[in-house]
Amino acid sequence: MGKINRALNNILSGPDNALDIRNIKYLPRWAVMLIDIGLVTVSTVLTILILLDLAPNAYPLLSYFDKTVVVVAVNIIFFYIFKTYAGIIRYSSNIDALKLLLATISSFISLLAINYISFFFLGEKIFLVGGLLINLWISFSLLFLFRLGVKQVYEYFKILQKNESLIKAVILGVDENAISIAGALDIEHPRRFKIVGFLTQGSHKSLRILDKPVLRHTQKIHREVKSLGADAIIFSENTFSSEEKFQLVEECLEHDIAVYNAPLVSSWDDNQPIAKKVKTLQIEDLLDREPIQLEVQNKIEQLTGRTILVTGAAGSIGSEIVRQVAEYNPKKLIILDQAETPLHNLQLEIESKYPELNFKVIVCDVGNQKRLELMFRNQNIDVIYHAAAYKHVPLMESNPHEAISVNIMGTKNLADLAIKYYVGHFVMVSTDKAVNPSNVMGASKRAAEMYVQSLYHEQKRQGWGKTKFITTRFGNVLGSNGSVVPLFKKQIEKGGPVTITHPDIIRYFMTIPEACQLVLEAGAMGKGGEIFVFDMGEPVKIMDLAIKMIKLAGYQPNKHIKVRITGLRPGEKLYEELLNDECKTLPTHHKKIMIGQDVVRDYEMINEKIIKIIKSASKLKNEKVVAKLKDLIPEFKSNNSLYERLDNTPELERE
Repeated sequence: MGKINRALNNILSGPDNALDIRNIKYLPRWAVMLIDIGLVTVSTVLTILILLDLAPNAYPLLSYFDKTVVVVAVNIIFFYIFKTYAGIIRYSSNIDALKLLLATISSFISLLAINYISFFFLGEKIFLVGGLLINLWISFSLLFLFRLGVKQVYEYFKILQKNESLIKAVILGVDENAISIAGALDIEHPRRFKIVGFLTQGSHKSLRILDKPVLRHTQKIHREVKSLGADAIIFSENTFSSEEKFQLVEECLEHDIAVYNAPLVSSWDDNQPIAKKVKTLQIEDLLDREPIQLEVQNKIEQLTGRTILVTGAAGSIGSEIVRQVAEYNPKKLIILDQAETPLHNLQLEIESKYPELNFKVIVCDVGNQKRLELMFRNQNIDVIYHAAAYKHVPLMESNPHEAISVNIMGTKNLADLAIKYYVGHFVMVSTDKAVNPSNVMGASKRAAEMYVQSLYHEQKRQGWGKTKFITTRFGNVLGSNGSVVPLFKKQIEKGGPVTITHPDIIRYFMTIPEACQLVLEAGAMGKGGEIFVFDMGEPVKIMDLAIKMIKLAGYQPNKHIKVRITGLRPGEKLYEELLNDECKTLPTHHKKIMIGQDVVRDYEMINEKIIKIIKSASKLKNEKVVAKLKDLIPEFKSNNSLYERLDNTPELERE
């Protein structure tokens, strides 16, 4: 038998052989219908041959040919009604068998009805009732055996495959989603996974699903996985908390068990093979926190029926703010950015997802005060979400005049115009790098924070306007443009090395949707003048992050993918802070949002110094720009930067 199998495998599924039965395309529906008609015709002929021996002269009203045509025609009608031809033969199921049974029984009943109608009106029957029963049995048997035969032949040749290296995997979960995933992966070609069992949190002794064992998993999940002979695990359910999932994945990675994630079957589309929907677990799946519960009513009041401006709208944060604001049915949504191509892509997305949304796309640099003024004059803006900023630390360290132009002058332009044109809320997106800044980028954002805070209090004192200035401050955002996670992914895809600036560097992380939800929430709850600080969870060591990402990709760190230490970049520090030493916090109604009580500086002094900084930047005098920034922000101490010497230079010498 083994020799026969090998011979068949060589003949029918060799690497250069077009006869591999597993490569045959699905039969079109018309072909299945023709085969079924042929089988019904054969069954009718067999029935006639049987009846010729039993009752050769029974009911001669119609010829045998005419009787065959009537039987086949009636069967075709019910094949069409029950869509028996619509399924893929190799994937036939109990539902397909039921459809065949219903179609053949319905044909039998209809032929029986025709028989007695003929008897009532013409006084003679067309068919022997016993003949119709024989035909029912033969027809169903042939139709059913045809599908069963095709399925079994296909399954047999699947077993013969040797050129496909299958990943032996267990499914974590025993719900309907898990069973559907296992069933789909087992019948798909080309196969990627061989499902060898299920793991569940419940206690199921001697239970089998799809003829595969079900084991109860413990904290030592690797033992159950190995006992089933598997070297991979597929997450199929969302019942685990982030902490539980993290522990399970840690356990698997420690014992070289690959981890995959399968989406809900209900979210699958038909454009991608099933096996490709089961993807390697991403680091975002582990760093993601529990869903945020937000107060919807306050954002409805602030956003619905209002004109909203989002600056930096083509960026990762700005574009997500646009998507979330669009859900609240604003009167008008103004989308502003200077990046033409990403802005165009966002425009196409918004047109597709929100066809009823009234929105306007503007290409503009926030440093262009005249262009901004024209926009404010023509649009009655109610709320501003200011996300436009240059954020890459090393680039801004080399180009401080650009950081000033966008991060400081751009913010000043927008803030001044917000007061002039009576904007209700101005929400600025800031960064944890603004706290005790060690680089130009962080210092420029801190200067912007100081300006809008002092402007708000000066506005209240002078009675200039009604604008509520609110600042939101958070750390790194997973998946944002230029962040470390996409960088590591690209490096791993290229085979390494994965570069880390320092083995001890740590960062806070937050997902883009989570960060933007909190920005909207803070903007709605703000009374003016606050700096809202977000709970970023526990800090993550970047070295640990890199190692986990390498393992999740199926590689061994420093064996398959090298990890290289490159040294701290200009302006970079080992850890970021959300509050400085002088700042205290107050709780809010939302446990993830705190109010940082910062010292409010004198507006006249800050405005005067910022104007000087902007003038220096316009002259492209980098050292003077940085020196004036340090004068405005005493806690700004450069780190690993050519501007470190300015920290030890007396203020008069800086000038």
